[in-house]
Amino acid sequence: MASEPRAPDGPAGAAPGFVGRADELGTLVGALRSGAALVVVEGEPGIGKTRLVRHALGTLGGRNALWCTAPPLSEPFPLGPVVDGVRRLAGDKVPGDLSPIAGALRPLFPEWAELLPPPLDQQQTTAGATRHRVFRALAELLDRLAVDVLVLEDAHWADPVTLELLLALLAAGDARRSVLVTYRPAEIGESSPLLRLTSRTPPGMSRVRIELGPLSAAETSRLVGSMFGSEEVSSDFAAFLRERTDGVPLAVEECVRLLADRRDIVRREGRWIRRVLDELEVPATVRDSVLERLTRLPPAARRLLEAAAVLGVPAGTSLLAEVAGGPADDTAEGLETALSSGLLQESGTGRFVFRHGLDAQAVGEAMPVSRRRRLHARAAAAWEGRDPDALERLAHHSREAGDLDGWCRYAEAGADVAVRAGDDRHAVTLLLQLLAVVDAPVERRGGLAAKLGEAVFYGGAALGDIVDQVVETMHRVLDDPRLGRGDRGELRLLLGRMLWRAGRRTAAFAEFEAAIPDLGHRPDLAALTMCNLALPVVPEWPAARHLGWLARAEELARGVESAHLEIAVRTARASTLLLLGDASAWTGVTEARRREPDEPRSRVLLATGLLNVANAALPWGRYEEIRGLLRAATELIPVSEHHRVADGSRLIEAILDWHTGTWEGLDATMSRLADAETTEVHDALVARMLADLVRRVTGPAVEDDGALRAVAGELHALGIAEPVALLPFAVLGRSALQDGEPEAALAVTTPGAEAVAAKGVWLWFTDLAPVHVEALLRLGRRAEAETLVSAYAEAVGQAGAAASVAGTEASAAASAAVRVCGAVLAEHAGDGETAVELYRAAAELWASAPRPYDELLTLESLGRCLLSDDRRDEALAVLREVHTRLDSLGARRDSDRVARVLRGEGDEVARTWRRGRRGYGDELSPREREVLTLVARGLTNREVAEALFLSPRTVGRHLGSAMKKLRVTTRTAAAMAAAEAGLL
Repeated sequence: MASEPRAPDGPAGAAPGFVGRADELGTLVGALRSGAALVVVEGEPGIGKTRLVRHALGTLGGRNALWCTAPPLSEPFPLGPVVDGVRRLAGDKVPGDLSPIAGALRPLFPEWAELLPPPLDQQQTTAGATRHRVFRALAELLDRLAVDVLVLEDAHWADPVTLELLLALLAAGDARRSVLVTYRPAEIGESSPLLRLTSRTPPGMSRVRIELGPLSAAETSRLVGSMFGSEEVSSDFAAFLRERTDGVPLAVEECVRLLADRRDIVRREGRWIRRVLDELEVPATVRDSVLERLTRLPPAARRLLEAAAVLGVPAGTSLLAEVAGGPADDTAEGLETALSSGLLQESGTGRFVFRHGLDAQAVGEAMPVSRRRRLHARAAAAWEGRDPDALERLAHHSREAGDLDGWCRYAEAGADVAVRAGDDRHAVTLLLQLLAVVDAPVERRGGLAAKLGEAVFYGGAALGDIVDQVVETMHRVLDDPRLGRGDRGELRLLLGRMLWRAGRRTAAFAEFEAAIPDLGHRPDLAALTMCNLALPVVPEWPAARHLGWLARAEELARGVESAHLEIAVRTARASTLLLLGDASAWTGVTEARRREPDEPRSRVLLATGLLNVANAALPWGRYEEIRGLLRAATELIPVSEHHRVADGSRLIEAILDWHTGTWEGLDATMSRLADAETTEVHDALVARMLADLVRRVTGPAVEDDGALRAVAGELHALGIAEPVALLPFAVLGRSALQDGEPEAALAVTTPGAEAVAAKGVWLWFTDLAPVHVEALLRLGRRAEAETLVSAYAEAVGQAGAAASVAGTEASAAASAAVRVCGAVLAEHAGDGETAVELYRAAAELWASAPRPYDELLTLESLGRCLLSDDRRDEALAVLREVHTRLDSLGARRDSDRVARVLRGEGDEVARTWRRGRRGYGDELSPREREVLTLVARGLTNREVAEALFLSPRTVGRHLGSAMKKLRVTTRTAAAMAAAEAGLL
């Protein structure tokens, strides 16, 4: 079963690792190793200056560093950072060989008075001379303490005397000591001595400046992973954090701890992910840092920063001034001060915005509610006058200002625009907010709910946990007794369609059935709903219930003139009967393909219907006919609209590839489909299942079945009933039998066997039947096995096939499975001759399907049976062929298993060298050629990624590799070089 999400056991207490600063670390370490140097490390708060310096000194080792930190005091004590640093370094061990000049240090270190030389004569001494003596004395003290590196952290807060001491030390050109300074550029005053310190190279020393920038999304992911002791952090979670924190390491760290404390980070499928979050609370560390800087600014700057926080987007000076509401003369001065604070930055010419989103959030939350509402009201009025189509901003500011009427008007209009633009998630979010808050007339609530249902239906694949909110909201509207009957029927139908898209088929069918009585005013919708109910794809319903709805749909459709409805009923009939094992359905399939409509909407409907028919035909094993259906569906729709059927067609092709043994690259293709945001829940699960099946069969024997077991559990939990959903249970059961665990095999196959028997869809039993029957026999339950095989054989038109090779073959695969079951029954009864005959017949049928993997597993059973029947030479010949063909097919663990049997019989079997993935050397790989081909057409990396179901980062990696092989430095040159060489 699928693992439940697990929150961290406690706060993310692990210290974050050193991430994303390899180049800067190399520069810093190199500078300190090469001799005396002045190293300047600059960056904004929380960017990681201190961590870089400490890591560098730790890497060097053996360096005696004096750490001086300047605190943000309103009146800093002269030389305070140096005095405190010396105290920490020396403790009470004051060097005893100090010269008389050290007497100048007595006022700085009164606790050392008895250990220092006598005080110097202060008569006739100027302040400058006194300072000079102190500097000389401190330099001598540093020498006696053997300080190799003097570190001054947060130099922007240091007092002028401390900075002048560093200037004096550097001017002396002492080659024995490096000076390392960290500071925030935005907080340096125009007259600060720090500017003189950082702007020139000292005599006899090198100078290195290191500017720290934010972490990338990948580096953010690694930083989060280091805190949880795992590299498995979801890309969505990393991107979410990177976006909200702008890659500032301290902000990332604090946000992760906050999310962990709130249990908003969970572990699922071995990966750390986040729950659905629209907002991120500002960590206290970040908030306090921002507010501390804010309080040091004059009122005009604070007003502009508050306006910028409320606006939340780059804004010009006039807009900022209008929202801030202060005197017009204050704008220029306030803007200049706000920019110098480092909180605000220019974004485009004449437009300004907060440097970091969390900073803006901290400022906004610190304002009193009444003031914040006034600013939002001004922002709404300002945008209304400037851009009345800025619906999202107008809705946001109206809501925050407490103007509910304005918010409702703008939000509903924004949802309409979002639906038209394809941004379904945003539309759903807006509509959920409206339905949750607004106490509107029932007609308006019904209209909003209808819009919500439409938006969810078209965008349901990527909505995730929002689906639960939608269901709850829709039910609240449906429970309103004032809602009209017709509106209730249509809303319930929309809810059912949304649940279907979300993979919740049983819940969807319940809503479909409940909608029928309220759709009397729309017989076309009622008939279409009945067509959905006819499909036998929920586990609880028997076949008769589906056939009843099919009959009602056909009867109702006869009274409605609609080419659209006629197509839906025709394809639904073919799909239903095929899934239920009725061979007469193939006549309907031929008819459905022959009659192609001209009207675009009907062509799309027919294409979708043909995909359903192709999927329903899979258990019949008529693969060429299925591929013909897929081609017909694709050809019905213009190229620009192929995305409507692309995923469904690709998934059915993948199932065919699995059965026919065409496994090369199948796991990668299915993994990309499963990870794509637009893939529906059902399709994503089946794609994951196919990828896991291929990896399990082609991987090493030591690989466990955890991933396959998890996806099988998810399919079962969602109530997805269809033949392909039984595949993982068959493979898991066979694995248990091979491990000598028939109880486990029976446990994993019984739910599927019971569902098949209860539903009466025996054609679905093909993959599961041989495994389930053998598990029963190994546990001594022969009577059950015989009854089951007899019912299965009769249902698929193979009565008598369990004991004979005669019979009419409605489905080669089902006929083969019946014969395998008969062979297993005969083998366990000691009738080796009959078992051999049935195994051979089954293998021939598998080969005719063609299903080579099943054929070879059956031939393996034949070889084992021949060995038991003392027909060793014949058995070894069969097993040698099986071993060779399994190896060619790529079924690694099965090939190894057969090899062990052969070696146990004394047969020499060469050990196969397991090669890794093919390397292409200086040649372009197939994927690199694909990427270059699309680049040559002018597509961006993101567009290439969408076309090939890759991430933009992977596309960039392939493109970079191709450019290196082609010896070019630009993407345009790479495409041209590849085209000229005929590589595309």
